[in-house]
Amino acid sequence: MDSLTSRVRTAHGDAWQVHGALRAGAEERPGIRLMASGLGHPQWNNADITAPDADMDAAAAWYATRGVPWGMRVPRELEWSRGSMLFYKRLMGLEPAAFVPPPAADVRVADDLDTVVTIDAAAFGTDPAGAWLTAQFDAPRFETALGYLDGEPVATGYSVRSDGRAGPCLYVAGVGVLPHARRRGLGAALTAWLIARGFEQGATLAHLHPDDDGAARLYERLGFVEVPGFNVFVNQ
Repeated sequence: MDSLTSRVRTAHGDAWQVHGALRAGAEERPGIRLMASGLGHPQWNNADITAPDADMDAAAAWYATRGVPWGMRVPRELEWSRGSMLFYKRLMGLEPAAFVPPPAADVRVADDLDTVVTIDAAAFGTDPAGAWLTAQFDAPRFETALGYLDGEPVATGYSVRSDGRAGPCLYVAGVGVLPHARRRGLGAALTAWLIARGFEQGATLAHLHPDDDGAARLYERLGFVEVPGFNVFVNQ
């Protein structure tokens, strides 16, 4: 495994440990890193598998005490037979020297949670985004941005700063643009704004997960490189 792949995967786990510490808990067991949001959806309560002999009994007990369903992120090359596979999660990483910022746009630190939740819901239609975004709004290590078009807020996204096993890193997620404002470079500009601030604050790697080929191409233009990601399983 090359060093960028290893670091991006580790940084992804670090970021989700930050999420868990903010929400319903984050711990480690042999071969597995655990986080819980407390929300009743497995995709919001994730276990990162780091070794084939991960202590799954300990993980199951940990999640049982929190009363939430949970999923597992497993390195793509690792054979795994626990649970049912849901999808493959793509990962991309960016080091500061490779960063290619796009033309600037009107992006600001978000100061209105209701606007953030409204834009996110319209862009993704994802439940339980409101509860998720509310918990992290203005929290340490998190930064939420709003992008504007002609003075109207039309885009949002957030970053998570971690300083765990992978060192100082920045995770960018939740970048969404209202339908009428798409294809104007706002998603790229908002992503770049978050990345630039993260690098200024000492991050030496930015990472994210593209939802599709279109998003991956957008991030490649910023300098991101795709690395082998995770197979995501749901526990049964």
